[in-house]
Amino acid sequence: MEPVVLTTDRLRLRTFTVEDTDEVYRAAQDPDIQRWTTIPSPYARVDAEHFVGRMVPDGWQADTEYTFAVRLQEDGPVIAAASLHHPRAGAWEVGFWTGKEHRGHGYMTETVLALAHWAFTELACTRLEWRAEVGNVGSRTVAEKAGFTMEGVMRAGLPNKGVLRDCWVASLLPSDLGLPAVLPYLPAPA
Repeated sequence: MEPVVLTTDRLRLRTFTVEDTDEVYRAAQDPDIQRWTTIPSPYARVDAEHFVGRMVPDGWQADTEYTFAVRLQEDGPVIAAASLHHPRAGAWEVGFWTGKEHRGHGYMTETVLALAHWAFTELACTRLEWRAEVGNVGSRTVAEKAGFTMEGVMRAGLPNKGVLRDCWVASLLPSDLGLPAVLPYLPAPA
């Protein structure tokens, strides 16, 4: 797929480019981003170069990961990153990080909802999944505010820095956002 640009009332989401390398490198120095995401730690400039120069374009080209730089305006600084990845059986997973100074303003909830709308309307996504290591309260708060239904704890469900960790898992369905589903859904009897 060719990269797309998504916009919300406050945000512009577009793919990362090599010009974003310095901003990615600076943001990834945040100890919280290194702790709670699967990026390398310590995070070197070569990691940022590999991310924007290879990982992001390769994901778009292979249709396996669509990664977006989140900006407050077209030419504003990168305030966050978000991606849809690991497609399987019609479901996609959302992942994200937000720069420290931009947390608590609802930007990531707005971003996740924009990605969800795009996934459900353009990618034939049947289910959007979210996972985060147990204890990552900031990420869980975003998922809950975006309307995800918490489904439980997945034991050893998240490999991070060479260790399997327990993770929370949640889902969002098209119907949760008032959108039509690609396939009918038959929930289990109560």
